[in-house]
Amino acid sequence: MIAGEGTAAVRTARRVRFDDARIEMSHGAGGKASRRLVEGLIAPAFANPILAALSDAATFSLGDRRVATTADGYVVRPLRFPGGSIGELAVNGTLNDLAVSGARPRALMATFVLEAGLAADMLRAEVAAMAGAAERACVAIVGGDTKVVEHGFCDGMYVTTFGLGEVEGDTTLDPRSVRPGDRVLLSGPIGDHGITILLARGELEIESSLRSDTRPVWPFVEALLRACGDGVRWMRDPTRGGVATALNELVRENELAVVLDEASIPLRSQVRGACELLGLDPLHIANEGQFLALLAPERADAALALVRSMPGGEEAALIGEVRDEPARTVLCVTPYGGTRTIDMLVGDPLPRIC
Repeated sequence: MIAGEGTAAVRTARRVRFDDARIEMSHGAGGKASRRLVEGLIAPAFANPILAALSDAATFSLGDRRVATTADGYVVRPLRFPGGSIGELAVNGTLNDLAVSGARPRALMATFVLEAGLAADMLRAEVAAMAGAAERACVAIVGGDTKVVEHGFCDGMYVTTFGLGEVEGDTTLDPRSVRPGDRVLLSGPIGDHGITILLARGELEIESSLRSDTRPVWPFVEALLRACGDGVRWMRDPTRGGVATALNELVRENELAVVLDEASIPLRSQVRGACELLGLDPLHIANEGQFLALLAPERADAALALVRSMPGGEEAALIGEVRDEPARTVLCVTPYGGTRTIDMLVGDPLPRIC
């Protein structure tokens, strides 16, 4: 919930109110309720220029270097799921918040909150999963903390993280740099993580080979920044609240509009089927290994070709463009030629997914 320098005026111009009487699960889902909580209650208490942009990582100068820092908490249930686990998710998710801020991940810290009665083999497996994910990303876990709570006060284990990265060169990824005509690049199929977690709970009698998409996205980001330079305007990893919430946060910052082409959005048939059955919009479902990039139009085709040429980027797509109007709105053109408004996530359809 923290971010870059010099953007206080953007936030103070439109103050969000928090009048809710109690904290509900929806306040942690990444949608409208989360926005009210953070922008209406938490951020005003700590107001400062670095915090003001409320992005996924805080970027600031440290001596002659620009660094990025981020913190996150992971409360996923179940702890292990097809394609990943809470430990691997904690590492990749933290690294990705740094990456989409234009920062090369350098180090991590991790805190474990453990429930009394947790099997030691489960903890051992998650520590190994974190170590493996960090090693694959060439990042060291340099410290942290461990706490134990009474049985029944924690879903086995929670993990919180702190990440440190170094901003590449003079990279500046800012919603205010987005212009009409810019193209929206999506790195791959959406919804895999959220639906995988839902099915892993065994609450629905649906058989699927779906796996979480958790992975680090820095290799893609680094390649794009080197190839396209300032043609990369803005990036975000669409985790809680999905693509819809990430793009709505963008247009609320820059007073522009984003128009998506629904037919161009990569989506696996299993995700589509589960969403249709449950009445969910895939654009609201969490992802843990994908990113959105807003690109200058003259760089978009080359950027797409680059991402598709990399392992794991074969299904990347250009899914929309930025327009002047209607301001602060995300629209989606359906395959039948109709248009629907895509709002931020409302409520809490998939609790404890990350």
